[in-house]
Amino acid sequence: MTATPASALTAARTAFPTWAEVPAAERGAALKEAATAVRHRAKDLAAAVEADTGRPFGSALEGVLAGASTLEQYAELGPVHRGRSLLGSAVDFMVPEPRGVVVALTPWNDPVAVACGLLGAALVTGNAVVHKPSERCPRTGRLLGAVLQPCFPDDVLHTVEGDGATGAELVRSAEVDVVAHVGSTATGRAIARSSSAKLLLENGGNDPLLVDEDVDPAWAAAQAALGAFTNAGQLCTSVERIYVHEAIAPAFLSALCHQAREWNADPQPLVDPRHREFVHGQVAAAVADGARALVGGAVPPGEGAYYPATVLVNCTESMRVLREETFGPVAPVRLVPSFDQGLAEACSGDYGLAATVLTGSMAHAQRAWRALPVGTVKVNAVFGGAPGGAAQPRGASGTGYGYGPELLDEMTTTKVVHLGVPDA
Repeated sequence: MTATPASALTAARTAFPTWAEVPAAERGAALKEAATAVRHRAKDLAAAVEADTGRPFGSALEGVLAGASTLEQYAELGPVHRGRSLLGSAVDFMVPEPRGVVVALTPWNDPVAVACGLLGAALVTGNAVVHKPSERCPRTGRLLGAVLQPCFPDDVLHTVEGDGATGAELVRSAEVDVVAHVGSTATGRAIARSSSAKLLLENGGNDPLLVDEDVDPAWAAAQAALGAFTNAGQLCTSVERIYVHEAIAPAFLSALCHQAREWNADPQPLVDPRHREFVHGQVAAAVADGARALVGGAVPPGEGAYYPATVLVNCTESMRVLREETFGPVAPVRLVPSFDQGLAEACSGDYGLAATVLTGSMAHAQRAWRALPVGTVKVNAVFGGAPGGAAQPRGASGTGYGYGPELLDEMTTTKVVHLGVPDA
């Protein structure tokens, strides 16, 4: 059974001191048990994700198993999370300590994987947690809480159901020490205005893809399609705007249109009709301003929330589809006469989540990763990375580490102990 915001926060505050004193190895063991429980109920959780969001079962299952792997990762990293020491005439050592009560507000687009990352890092470092899943995935949030809670002592982990008003009540509370939020920029800004807690915010993105003239157009188009159309474009790091060198533009666009038609042969719905209206609104506005839809661009007949993979050309910098996050299966393409101009335009905007560069030039790759004002730059791959990789958004995309061992640092505060020797 889920708790009310006030009762959950009070219970978590009461449970925190005892959980904080549990040896790190035992907290890690609890996380391993939680990972096992998630794997045991993986198909049930994936079915809940599919029912809540429309994400196909196979893709949803991948997200659930990724969540279990993240719990296992933090089960290993937590017990070896350590401080530093300085030796002189006395000894100074720096000890990481849990911050207290963490409120985790998690999204609907990958609800199990994202939640397991935030909850795992918070719990293994000794914090008590109040988790509010998105109201767009109530079955998933409720089931995940039921799976995880028995793995921890009473009141260490609570699940609270509700909409934005519930989230606002949680973040305003003086009982909260950390707010970890993955979601929209508007919500992140509202949290920043109303909460005095430490904030970890991964908010909107408008990730650019820069395609250099020396790459294979078909390969680049496949990367662009993967980045723009996976999960119907409903990923935090989806490709949102594409800058293509005009020297390879005809071949690239032909290949990208072919890719889009293949994706449309097996379409995936958006989370709900309301979001489809938003996505189509951006596309329609771009077309009204002079863009052209080579593939897609129209709401399909019938009920549901399907929207086709869409390729837009003749896009200009003033269009919302290039300036704002669409969060749908839309690939807006802008042709540029040089790598320099493409890089300059890719560097524009308020967001700073991630960016991708496809190039065969080491010099261009080096210039790009230094210049792009984002937390993560990917060279020659739109997705992927080393296990345990970190991410630190910038600008309107948020603040604080959201992944990796560095998230353990965010969930803790440092105490410095100066250990001297008394005079004889």
